[in-house]
Amino acid sequence: MASIPKLFKACIFDQPGKISTKIETLETPEPGPGEVLINLTHSGVCHSDMGIMTNSWAGLPLPTQPGQVGGHEGVGKVVKMGPGADLTTVKVGDRVGVKWISSTCGSCPACLESADGVCFNQKISGYYTPGTFQQYVVGPANYVTPIPDALESADAAPMLCAGVTTYAALRKSGAKSGQWVVISGAGGGLGHIAVQLSSRGMSQRVIGIDHGSKEKLVYDSGAEAFIDLTKHDDKSIVEEVKNITGGLGASAVIVCTANNKAYAQGLDFLRFGGSLVCVGMPEGESQPIAKSYPATMVQKLQTITAVAVGNRREAIEVLEFAARGIVKTHYRVEKMEKLSEVFQEMESGNLQGRVVLDLQ
Repeated sequence: MASIPKLFKACIFDQPGKISTKIETLETPEPGPGEVLINLTHSGVCHSDMGIMTNSWAGLPLPTQPGQVGGHEGVGKVVKMGPGADLTTVKVGDRVGVKWISSTCGSCPACLESADGVCFNQKISGYYTPGTFQQYVVGPANYVTPIPDALESADAAPMLCAGVTTYAALRKSGAKSGQWVVISGAGGGLGHIAVQLSSRGMSQRVIGIDHGSKEKLVYDSGAEAFIDLTKHDDKSIVEEVKNITGGLGASAVIVCTANNKAYAQGLDFLRFGGSLVCVGMPEGESQPIAKSYPATMVQKLQTITAVAVGNRREAIEVLEFAARGIVKTHYRVEKMEKLSEVFQEMESGNLQGRVVLDLQ
């Protein structure tokens, strides 16, 4: 194992409230009791990172502070163990991942029901906790995620948020094999992974909805049908979904895009007994889901549910899907110096799939 440097590179949010990042040199931290020090080699870039950087999520309790290291899809090797960390299954040299929830308390009511995403005492990677846009980070030895040997680090990174979140959403939707599932934002970073997990991992029939420029990516990901949202109004897009599904509608709608209109349309896509799963978080002031009329939902036995990432078991399972080749992220690799440009591309809506940062 190479020696641990005293200083390392990190990419910080230097002007929260707008798209702006800066490379800085930081001191390498020491792992505390029960912690490990990880030499990160790769980190995925998520739309959530942009929301935190720009302070555009009204639901966050506090504004992001200058100097925050963002990122929550980090992969690297354990290089040092803190006191007591050797009592876990992790050892020096292991490849591990850091997720959106970087640690949980393990003892609150949510943790006792494996609802890691709503732990009462959670720490969020990249928001008031140092994130993964850096070369070294500490994490709890009992909560970092093991990376399968057969999976490359760059391939693993997006699975730690986009993968586990969409996997948890599909599981929670209740849709069965052979049933229709609509993925809104199907060509995005989360959406194209959701299409693969749904079609190839769960044998569901997928309708992908997105901008026409993403049609090939959506079909390549396993969708059976694609709808170009730019060619439809609110009425005709619902008619198209109904036509594809034989007049009934879809058993589940997974809204991966951070768009209020997609949520309003999603309820109209559903068949009786169908469920709409909230994943994408629209920025700006919060709005209720339009058309969520109790009478209609009662008459059609519909449900609205949500996921706040997945739990530890779901993270391990989705990484195994990736290791077996069932799902593969469409991504390109960039250096951390390009992060601001990546966010600008993301904001424009032109980014297809994901970007993974090479942190070395």
